[in-house]
Parts: sequence; structure tokens; C-alpha cells
Amino acid sequence: MNTVTTPKPRLTTSAMIASIASEGQRTRAAPFGKALVELAAQRPDIVGMTADLSKYTDLHLFAQAYPERFFQMGMAEQLLMGAAGGLAKEGFVPFATTYAVFATRRAYDFMHQVIAEENLNVKIVCALPGLTTGYGPSHQAAEDLAMMRAMPGMTVIDPCDAHEIEQATPIIAAHKGPVYMRLLRGQVPLVLDEYGYQFELGKAKIIRDGRDVLFISTGLMTMRALEAAQALQRDSVDVAVLHVPTLKPLDAETIAREAAKSSRLVVVAENHSTIGGLGEAVAGVLMRAGVHPAFRQIALPDEFLDAGALPTLHDRYGISTDAVVASVKSWL
Repeated sequence: MNTVTTPKPRLTTSAMIASIASEGQRTRAAPFGKALVELAAQRPDIVGMTADLSKYTDLHLFAQAYPERFFQMGMAEQLLMGAAGGLAKEGFVPFATTYAVFATRRAYDFMHQVIAEENLNVKIVCALPGLTTGYGPSHQAAEDLAMMRAMPGMTVIDPCDAHEIEQATPIIAAHKGPVYMRLLRGQVPLVLDEYGYQFELGKAKIIRDGRDVLFISTGLMTMRALEAAQALQRDSVDVAVLHVPTLKPLDAETIAREAAKSSRLVVVAENHSTIGGLGEAVAGVLMRAGVHPAFRQIALPDEFLDAGALPTLHDRYGISTDAVVASVKSWL
């Protein structure tokens, strides 16, 4: 008997920077840029700053709308953070954008000493978080959350989708003190609006309930968890999803309460290294609270990641929907 296998379509270089949206999924273009433009119409104290990456952080929309309030600092991330701190001291609310690798690796000391130590009102918004580019370790910020969580006084946010980015932008602007927010840019998936979700700083929220498995997830992995929950439902596995957009301050009370319910398998899912991110933060919460469920982690390995097409890499490192489903089935 002859078997004909349909070959997968050949992935091109564009797949290295492709949208994380699935084919046919609803998306919204440049949610951060549009939200910031809208907010700045009512907030003359808001300024936009970038290090030669306005187009790639959606800040070009702000530059077009408010050229007199836009500052292009060139390829100088340390200067970007230092100048943002100076503007904050003068009463402005700077939104400083770059890639997550450049902020955390090149300008960490400037964020620490200039911004965080003085509790300045700077909002650091960074694209290409975790494994959202195929351009290898130089561009993959797999450890940014660990670094920023460790910085005293820094609020740390990892939004799931376009809906949450739009909601979070004015809220972090109103928050007093420094904020680090991961950014999904370009054509960003729309997911949470279907659940009537409302972002609240420092709050984790149950998106769906279930009796067998509890996903505790952040960022784009909440989207993957919701997709996996639907797939697992077809195999009569009932899955709950707790979305944790704020990693610092962490909503320890909600996490401990949900993890203590029944005998559910608890799976923490994050687009970040296994070290220092949501998984270890949740494990610490549960240990301190005396809650001891069956516990598993879906995260990026503690290694330098490969370059390549994003769909291939997400499968390889276990954060695609199919990989998440397979992992949960194996644990059950």
C-alpha cells in the first residue's frame, strides 16, 4: 500500500520575523503605537523615545502625530535610558522603546541607577520578548523578565495580546514609578476580548475554569494555553487558565488560591527561560503558602536558542500549541 505524504510548505526567511498569530486569527495592527497616540492627546506630559527602532516598536505612529514630543536617540540605549530619566525629573512621562535584549543587556545599569533607584516615572516598552524572533541569541530576550524582576522598584508586565496592550498602556502611564512592559508589535493577535477581559495592574485573572489542569500563564503563552485548553477539551480534559500579566508585583494570593483547588495539575507556561521567570516565582509562592500541587513548567530551556523560522522554533522548544498539548497529555 502506497502512502502519499503531503510536504509542509517551505518556510522563507520572513518566517523568522513572522507574526505569532495563527493563520486566520484575528489581529490588530500596532496596538501600542495607536494607544499611545490616543493617550498623548489628553496627556501633554507624555513623550516618546527610541534608540533607532521607532518603526519596529510601533513608535513611528507617535512620531508622526507628535514630532515635537518624539526623541530619536540613535543606536545608544544607555543614552536613551539616561535621557528618559532626565526628562522624568523635569515632569515628563517618557515612553522609552527598544528591543528587550538591548534594554536589559546594554542599558541595565542605567535603568538601575538612573531610573529605578530614584523611582522615576519612566515606562520602558520593549519588543521581541522571549522567542518572538528567529534571529538567534543576539535578538532573543529569553532572560529579560528574570533581570527586570530582580530590579528593586520596577513593575514588570507581560501582556497577552493586542487587547491587553491597549488597556495596559494608559494604566502604566498613570502608575507612579518605573515600568518594564514587554511588547508584541505589528499584527498582534486578539484573544482576551472574547472573554470580556479587563487588565488591572498587579492582578491575575481566571480566563476560563476547569477541573483537571490549571495553566498559570503570562504573555503570549496565555494565548497558547487557551488554544491548548480547547484542544484538550476534545479529549475530555477540562482546563482552567489563570492569566498573570503582572510579574511584579505578583498576585500571590490569587495564584495560591487557584493552585490549592482540588487536585488539578498546575502547569506554568511562559515565553521565557526556565530560570528566574514566572515558573520559579509561582513555585516560590506555592512553597511559602504551603500549597503543594503536582507542578510542571513550560518554558524556554537554559541555553542559547537557535536561529530559524518561528513556527519551527516554537515546536522545537515546546511553546507551540501542539507542543503544549502533547506535554500536558504526557503529564496526565
